[in-house]
Amino acid sequence: MEPAQPAERVPADRTPPDGQPPADLPDAPGAGPAATSPAESTASTTDEPALVAGAATPEVEPARVEPARPSPPPAATTAKAERSPKDMAISLLVLLIPIALLLAFYRGFLGGDQATTVDPAPAIEQARSANAFAVSEPQGLGSGWRTVSARYQTVEGGGTLRIGYLTPEGRGVQLVQSNVPAERLLPAELTDQGQPQGPTELDGRSWQRYTARGNQQALALLEPTRTVLVIGDARDNELRELAGALR
Repeated sequence: MEPAQPAERVPADRTPPDGQPPADLPDAPGAGPAATSPAESTASTTDEPALVAGAATPEVEPARVEPARPSPPPAATTAKAERSPKDMAISLLVLLIPIALLLAFYRGFLGGDQATTVDPAPAIEQARSANAFAVSEPQGLGSGWRTVSARYQTVEGGGTLRIGYLTPEGRGVQLVQSNVPAERLLPAELTDQGQPQGPTELDGRSWQRYTARGNQQALALLEPTRTVLVIGDARDNELRELAGALR
């Protein structure tokens, strides 16, 4: 027969019934700390890492966010329009019509393309007043003849009257009258290209035909006191008309 146990004595076997885990019971007075199982020790060290005093905590650089780049617009398909010859002709006509109207206004109302005419009377009067030679004037020229220059000039050995004309065909002719000796006047006016081409009769007077500079030609009337030249790039019939009209 076992001896009676004290009523407050805790049984030594703490194993719970039905396989349940043992409950944490207060230790008896004077007992040491409860033993910690290896699993609990591992869990505690794993969940909370130990902090080392004085160690700097590394700063985590925030993630760099790249701005969204707009997507390039879709390439526009430009269809190259091909112009037909008819369209090009219409466009050219639209440009030419205003130009033609401006030219017509310039020529018809403003007198464009018309040479400035002068009055030869003062120069003729000056030459007559000098009384160096007999001065002739053309008489009966058509309305298409225009006087564009007139000047009397005193030169070494005499005086020279020059009158410039524009013929009906738009060519230039110069009438020269001078008392300078012909052997000096002709080389100066006709240059070294002046060559005699034979005589021609005009209004009862004998004129000499000459070549001149470039494509010019000349008619020369050689008199004892004066020399008359009709020189220019006009055709022969216009040169003869001016020479035959001198009075």
